[in-house]
Amino acid sequence: MGETMELNRKEEVNNQSSLREMFRQLVEHKYFQPIVIGMILFNGLIIVSETYVTGNSLLLAIDKIIVWIFVIELLIKVIGLGFRGYFSDRWNMFDFGIVIGSLLFYSTPFVSVLRLIRVLRLIRMIPAIPALRKIIDSLMKSIPALTGILGLSILIFSIYAIIGTTFFSEVLPYEFFGSFHTALFTLLQVVTFESWASQVARPVIHEIPWAWAYFVSFIIIGALVILNLVVAVILSYLGQDDEAIQKEQMNRLHKENQELKRDIQEIKQLILEGRNN
Repeated sequence: MGETMELNRKEEVNNQSSLREMFRQLVEHKYFQPIVIGMILFNGLIIVSETYVTGNSLLLAIDKIIVWIFVIELLIKVIGLGFRGYFSDRWNMFDFGIVIGSLLFYSTPFVSVLRLIRVLRLIRMIPAIPALRKIIDSLMKSIPALTGILGLSILIFSIYAIIGTTFFSEVLPYEFFGSFHTALFTLLQVVTFESWASQVARPVIHEIPWAWAYFVSFIIIGALVILNLVVAVILSYLGQDDEAIQKEQMNRLHKENQELKRDIQEIKQLILEGRNN
């Protein structure tokens, strides 16, 4: 009786292992990821179509089918990779939250939250496409390095906002330099070059001629220097992964070369010993 139970238990374990292996091969199949990307793009088309035809029953039915397809995809990945393997990747955790959120909010009256979740499904394109995932990973890695630049930006914006409220508050309407927070928003408009000359700079320079130095210096520091610093930091982290891969390949080639040299030395030694004998 005990042997029979043990055999049944082993057979059950073997069946589970074969099932997991089958699902793992399915996840790693070359057509699996392109099909997922295609479903995400199709889901995006459905969401865009619903902005023109609100409340269409056919589009809503297709959207529900897509949600269940994503649920099936999630289950296949969880079974194939295992819980530990699946949740070890933070992008899989993000996918899990989006899919489960879509499933839960379909049966709730929170329409606005449901729409937000449906739009967030499109972000699943990021983990699905390696190039996009590489960019986002590099951005996340560069955040600690960008904190210093962020602090410098806050300091510069604050200084220029105080100068603006001190000297220009009576020249322009309140929404430009009337207070500290409105001055910050105006400086954001200036640094993004959004109608800054006609709406902000020229009226101020017309009343206060030296104001050109204020705007020119702020654009040089804020828009050119700081922005280029941010781009330089991000680009440095984008190249780090490639450099790490290249370094790993060079180390592997060096190791293989050393092993090959040792093998050649051993062969030479054997040949010399054979001649001596």
